[in-house]
Amino acid sequence: MKLLSGHPSSMHITQHTDYALRVLIYLASNEQRLVTIQEISERFEISRSHLMKVVNQLIRNGFVEGLRGKGGGLRLARPPQQIAVGDVVRRMETDLALVECFHETSRCLLTSTCQLKGVLGAALEAFFASLDKVALSEVLGPSQRALLHVLKRAP
Repeated sequence: MKLLSGHPSSMHITQHTDYALRVLIYLASNEQRLVTIQEISERFEISRSHLMKVVNQLIRNGFVEGLRGKGGGLRLARPPQQIAVGDVVRRMETDLALVECFHETSRCLLTSTCQLKGVLGAALEAFFASLDKVALSEVLGPSQRALLHVLKRAP
């Protein structure tokens, strides 16, 4: 899920986080039943092994519950109204540094006098403030539910 397009160094959400958001949206649209990793893998054409890593992190972070055994599967750990998109992105992303100077090991010669780090830091805060206002339930509109239910019936 690219947030800004164009230049390769533009800010973006990693594929790992994109898949996490897809999983959560899918689970929210199927709240009435348990969903398997295999089902999600097939619906979104995502590698099952990659999806396992995503789901395990979602479970560790308290977004998803995994029930083992026959008849087991996945479900949201709490209602979609209580899951902020910003929280998901923060917990799934491993590196939110927009530029080198965000790292302690920055070797940029301008770091001591440059004001860009502050500007970009404020932009990142605004980005998350915006995402924090959006619950998972708000990104799951009626057309999304309809699309996912059609996909569920597809051969």
